[in-house]
This record gives sequence, C-alpha cells and structure tokens, in this order.
Amino acid sequence: MTTPLRLGIAGLGTVGVGVVRIVEAHRAMLEARIGRPVEIAAVSARTRDRDRGIDISGYAWEDDPVALARRDDVDLFVELMGGADGPAKAATEAALSAGKPVVTANKAMLAIHGQALAELAEANGAALRFEAAVAGGIPCVKALLEGMAGNAVARVMGVMNGTCNYILTRMEAEGLAYAEVFEEARALGYLEADPTLDVGGIDAGHKLAILSAIAFGSRVDFGGVELQGIERISIDDIRRAGDMGYRIKLLGVACATPEGIEQSMRPTLVPAASPLGQLEGATNMVVIEGDAVGQIVLRGAGAGEGPTASAVMGDVCDIARGTVPPPFGQPAAGLASAPRAPAATPCAHYLRMALRDEPGALARVATVLGEAGISIDRMRQYDHPGPEAPVLIVTHPCTPAALAEALRGMAGTGVVAGDPVALQILGD
Repeated sequence: MTTPLRLGIAGLGTVGVGVVRIVEAHRAMLEARIGRPVEIAAVSARTRDRDRGIDISGYAWEDDPVALARRDDVDLFVELMGGADGPAKAATEAALSAGKPVVTANKAMLAIHGQALAELAEANGAALRFEAAVAGGIPCVKALLEGMAGNAVARVMGVMNGTCNYILTRMEAEGLAYAEVFEEARALGYLEADPTLDVGGIDAGHKLAILSAIAFGSRVDFGGVELQGIERISIDDIRRAGDMGYRIKLLGVACATPEGIEQSMRPTLVPAASPLGQLEGATNMVVIEGDAVGQIVLRGAGAGEGPTASAVMGDVCDIARGTVPPPFGQPAAGLASAPRAPAATPCAHYLRMALRDEPGALARVATVLGEAGISIDRMRQYDHPGPEAPVLIVTHPCTPAALAEALRGMAGTGVVAGDPVALQILGD
C-alpha cells in the first residue's frame, strides 16, 4: 500500500475548516491525482471545543502549533493561523528546520520574513509554498513561478483586497457614504480585526510585495511599497469618476525600471470598460505582462473558505507530486535586494479640492500647477451653498514628483481648504 501524505493543520478558522472539508470530501480524487492518499494526522487551534461545523474528534490535537510541526506523524505542515510573527512564524520555522514542507496562506509573514524562511527551507531541503497567500483561489503565484518562467516580466498589477473592492463597488451601486459601507463591511465580518490592514492598503501591499519578488527575481521588499488607502474616497469621487468613464479601485502596481522596482498600492481611476473596471464585489484580479506572452488576466474569488482552501490543496498536491520550485522562483541565497524606485511613471491625475470662494482662487491653483510643469486637461467647479467651492481638476500626464510639488505649492496659496484628494488615472 502506498504511504499516505500526513498533514498537520495549524489554524481551524475559515480556511482551515475548508481544507479539512476538501480532504474529507475528495479522498479518492486526491489519491488518484497525486498517487498516494492524503490524510490529516493532527490539528491545532486556539480553542479545541469550538463548534466549527466539522468533526475533528478523529484527529490528534496539539495545543502548541510548534509541537504539531515537530510531530513524527506529520509529513507536511499547513500553517493557517496568520500573523507575521508569534506562533505562526515559530511553527513554520520548526517545520522547515526539521526538513518538513510547509504550505501557508500567511501573506504578512511572507512579506516580512519571506527571504529568511525561503533560505531556511532551502537549507533543509524543504518546500515552502504559498499560493493561498495572494488573491485567494487565483493561481497567480503558480502562473509566475511556472507558466511564465520563460518571460521577462515588465509589470504586475491588480485588485488584491476583496474588502476594499466590496466597499467601493457598494458605495457606487447604492450611493452610500464610505463610513456607512465601512460599518456594513465590519458587521458582515469582511474587515480584519485591525481594519487598517484592509482599508489602509496594508493587506494588499503584502500580496503585491510577494508577487513583485517572484516577478522580478528579487528579495521581498514590503517596505518599498508606497501605500495609500481608500479612507478618503467619497461618494462624490466615485460619481465624478463615473461621469468621466472611470471607476475607482485600490490598485497595486509593480514594475521594473532602469532605476529599480516601483511598487505602489493606491486608489486609482481605471477605465470602466476595462477588465479591472468591470470587477465587482469581493472579486480579485491580477494582470501580468511578460515579454513573450504579452498580457494575461487572472480573475476569481480573492478570499473565502472554498477558494483559499482550494489554493492550499493545490500546493499540497504539488508537493506530493514532487513539483517543488524554489519559493520565489530562484534559489533564495542568490536573490538580491532590488533598488527601490519611487513611482516616476507619468500618468494623468484626478484632483478634488475645496477652494475658498474668493476672486482669483482658481487662477492661483492653475498657476501652481503650471509652475510644477503640469497642464490641466479639464476643470470643473460645482455648485455650493457654503463659503468653500468644490473643484475637480484632471491633469494631463505628469510624474508623481511634479504632482507632489504642486500639492505642496497649493498649501501655500491660502485658497485651498484642507488637503486635496489626488488619485492617479490608469491609461486605457
């Protein structure tokens, strides 16, 4: 009889439960596909007696995930606890140090400690796989590692946080304010315990940093991701973007330049008719551009029990088959830290500001833009009952540095109330 592959699962939340259900429901199919049975030997979680909708009484239990990782009857450690440090990192290190393969969905841990964990894995001949850490059920890590291995990648971009996409599309569809939809998302359980991980772009930034490292053959550099969240997006921004044929998305972009790697995660106006513009609800999308294949678009569920557990099991099956490339596509010891290149690609920008209702206010703003080398594509002032006039400006393409110079100049004009909202516009 073929020896089974015995899993130790640390973390029995939504994704962990999904993995247990797949293993139990598809035993015969999994064995046929990988050539050996897959079994769950032991599990670990914060609370043993919680009702999870599954029966775990047949599996050995460990209170300590590190002990689970070291068990002799665990061949493959599945880390689904989350958290950049603490038990997740300690248990992952324990498994890799023992030469055991690890499958994880932990984007924060990989974005911060990915290089060290990859080196530990390779030093001990262990696999480290993490498809589920980026974009849920979308196989974008596998696409970069395997399907596009013959390409020089020019750019990776996408919508990688379903909660933010849900908030923005819900605001648009129902005409609701950001604060109202934020509370709705909280009540539905869509937000992390610390909501800034979602709406501040941090969660999506972790994912972009991981994809960027694979795409460009460099060390993971989350610190190099320029972050801007969606907290200041108003329903007026969404409506005005729509009037111009755009929709607002929290968009991650990583590209290789002669100066280094640009990485940014920020709200962006994208053409409404584009694949990114048509993305609804909690769905994710990753767009990859290679020199040989051109542009490919991957779209699917970015979170949830089934999609994320599906990605975990895809990695489990690859390990069982012996399909184990280096974690980031190249031997970790040979990866270098790519220079950080501040965003410099020229693009049009959307500016929303409130101007004091006094003669010459618009002219002063236009002068500041001109002094920064920025020309205006269109400008509109909206009706207003109070002393401050809402003004919308769309610029012709300019560099982020020029825009930053203009925004600094506006602060000294004395006619701009508060900080303008500035969003980049992705070209067609």
